[in-house]
Amino acid sequence: MPGIKDVAELSGLSVATVSRALSGKGSVSAESRERARRAAAELGFIPSYHAASLASGRTQNVGVVVPSVHRWYFSAVVEGISATLLDAGFDLTLYNVSEDDHRRRNILNDFLLRKRVDAVIAISLELDETEIQQLLAIHRPIVGIGGPLAGASTIRIDDAGTARAAANHLIQLGHSKIAHITGHAMYDQDFQLPGTRQQGFEAAMNAAHLPVRPEWMVTADFTIQGAYATARKLLGATSDRPTAVFAASDEMAIGTILAARDFGLRVPEDLSVIGIDGHELGEVFGLTTIDQDARGQGTLAVELLLAGLNGNSADPGHHRSYPTEFVIRNSTAVPPAADRA
Repeated sequence: MPGIKDVAELSGLSVATVSRALSGKGSVSAESRERARRAAAELGFIPSYHAASLASGRTQNVGVVVPSVHRWYFSAVVEGISATLLDAGFDLTLYNVSEDDHRRRNILNDFLLRKRVDAVIAISLELDETEIQQLLAIHRPIVGIGGPLAGASTIRIDDAGTARAAANHLIQLGHSKIAHITGHAMYDQDFQLPGTRQQGFEAAMNAAHLPVRPEWMVTADFTIQGAYATARKLLGATSDRPTAVFAASDEMAIGTILAARDFGLRVPEDLSVIGIDGHELGEVFGLTTIDQDARGQGTLAVELLLAGLNGNSADPGHHRSYPTEFVIRNSTAVPPAADRA
């Protein structure tokens, strides 16, 4: 059976260079990496990752903890994480909390401490100090996405500022009768996302001296189906309805558009709708949105994590604000003439 020395001899590279090239660790030129891979393929050489793990103390595996993998935002982040880890030669173990407190405790206080992973990425999970210190104590770097975590590198968008920008877009178009669809209280458990976006909406309305009507502040579950049911109730009144809706996610904005069609309301002529996310269905529905590039957040999380594992992170506790992009499509326009008057 061919060994790494045979690959080195055939490729004309040193054993150390071949090892780095085939493991994906360390600095190796693209040309040397390709020479090592061609030689390994020609000889039928298969690297022993078990032996490499024993030698280095590394598993080449990263644990990713997510609240609910079937939700679009979380799955999009995981896509970015998975692709970047695979390119770097790492495996991924996915832990789906599924809004189950008992499962969450088991994952954070048991599974992740069994030394089966080299590092942890936590998506939209507000780990407490004890949970973080347990992982850091066994030298498991952490990167968080969605909010600050003490002692860990984190990535987040400016949720309040993004919500203000979405509301201001509607206000600048001339809307004064604006409703807001936010998330149920249960989604405020980690980093208070619905509440933070609601605060941004209210700040924009207050700054413009516009009323925030309680009956137009409604909740859903961040899904198309849930928002569709909520929006049907919101838009069902014929005497007085909003001329615009700011939904705290693109899926809820799409549910609102579908509900509006049920009542014969044209978007945007009768009702403007805006969301936040950058969901791929947004283009299909012509949805104006603020794109937070969920996949890009996943990619950046892996880059920060690998830098920490390789000792290249100057500040492992740094909190990074991730940029967003305002995408204006045809779901928003000036309000109907009667309401402008």
